[in-house]
Amino acid sequence: MNRPIVTLRASGAQLEYPDGKPTLLEALELHRVPVEYQCRSGYCGACRCRLLKGRVAYRQQPLACVNEGEILPCCCEVMGDVEIEI
Repeated sequence: MNRPIVTLRASGAQLEYPDGKPTLLEALELHRVPVEYQCRSGYCGACRCRLLKGRVAYRQQPLACVNEGEILPCCCEVMGDVEIEI
């Protein structure tokens, strides 16, 4: 089974999403992609980024305000291939 691919719009990098259902933030960290964050639980919104393609699912409903087209990588996991803008 193929792993989902996370594409970073700015660089065009394509990163394989690891097994084990990590958060998107954890997956980005595994690939050494620098992401601003503070709380890791959807409270502060510091990790906010744009979801350009694909879908994510939240482990818990974020408390930070999330606008249309934005996601919080700290508390979501990908549901197939996604493209994001950090």
